[in-house]
Amino acid sequence: MKDKQLIQTLEEKVRALGFNFFGMIPAQPARRLQAYLAWIAQERHGKMGYLARPDRMVRRQDLQVILPGVQTILCVGLNYFPGNVPAHISQDPSRGRISNYAWGVDYHDVMTPRLEELAAWLQAQTQAAVESRVYVDTGAILERDHGETAVFGFTGKNTMLINPRQGSFFFLGEILTTISFTARPQSSIQNRQSSVPSCGSCVRCQNDCPTGAFPEPYVLDARRCISYLTIELKDWIPRELRPLMGNWIYGCDVCQEVCPFNRFAKLTAEAGFYPGDWRLESRDWGVVSPPLLEILALDEAGFRERFANSPVKRIKRERLVRNACVAAGNWGSSAGSGQAVPILSALLADPNPLIRGHAAWALHQIGSDVAKTAVSQARLTETDEQVRLEMLS
Repeated sequence: MKDKQLIQTLEEKVRALGFNFFGMIPAQPARRLQAYLAWIAQERHGKMGYLARPDRMVRRQDLQVILPGVQTILCVGLNYFPGNVPAHISQDPSRGRISNYAWGVDYHDVMTPRLEELAAWLQAQTQAAVESRVYVDTGAILERDHGETAVFGFTGKNTMLINPRQGSFFFLGEILTTISFTARPQSSIQNRQSSVPSCGSCVRCQNDCPTGAFPEPYVLDARRCISYLTIELKDWIPRELRPLMGNWIYGCDVCQEVCPFNRFAKLTAEAGFYPGDWRLESRDWGVVSPPLLEILALDEAGFRERFANSPVKRIKRERLVRNACVAAGNWGSSAGSGQAVPILSALLADPNPLIRGHAAWALHQIGSDVAKTAVSQARLTETDEQVRLEMLS
């Protein structure tokens, strides 16, 4: 099959698989590789050690290490925007907040099989020995940079890839392939720009980030990012950041919510990214902004059942309950927070020290006599030194 004809049928296949963006670029290192290396050197990746592993650093600098003979990167994007939650729900301190990308099914389970199907289809079309590697947020490649090279959008000051006509609520995926294309796609689903857009003088993401995670434009300090703190960090959440986290219990959408370009965001056509039958008027807000009391009360079996098909499952019960303890602490002395005291007090005996310590912090924040008494009594038998420190104040 001739190159142009193959690209045309490839674009049709991509569209049939439901992807909203498509592009192909030469398999070269990311244009901002040096900025990434400097970011790692400054340790702004926090405790995400996998990002700085020597073997992965080598792969990012030389894609041939990932796939010998690689010639092309096929880039795709999939819109996941499921809509917004009313402020009276999202700002209710008795509820937790979950990033909107995690309201439905796990995006890896949606995109990976489709990319694998696309790779198999491509091999069948070429009738040649083709090697490929499929990635959805998993490989040692800088996919946002490659997405920008494929003209999906531009990198914003919040480090997100922003399409000027659709915003930034889309997932990225890639196929590394040994096929070399001489032509380039001109697909309408890619929304190519006639000029290079930018954030201009806008600094909303920097100003509105609750924890000040953007020390300068286009630079994220992951160590202060709520998404990092609630998802990636497996350890104790720094005490000075806890009061700034509000009621987020999985991820954070603030830097995208305030971005002017996201006023153009369109609702996703992927039914799986909606929580249940989201198009009905009677929506279950408990799925996207669950009552903290429910999350705090989850045992292992309850957690596995509730989040079986959700991205939330990756952080396991211990981190989700830890996060809910912080949110309950930020509920503080507001109306109704006393309801959390019995559950938090019970968590002082949880087998996991991370949960016990954050529960103690939450009880101190609520500050009632009952809450303080529960902590002081638990400290009499507590053996973990870090938990004992949390119980002091």
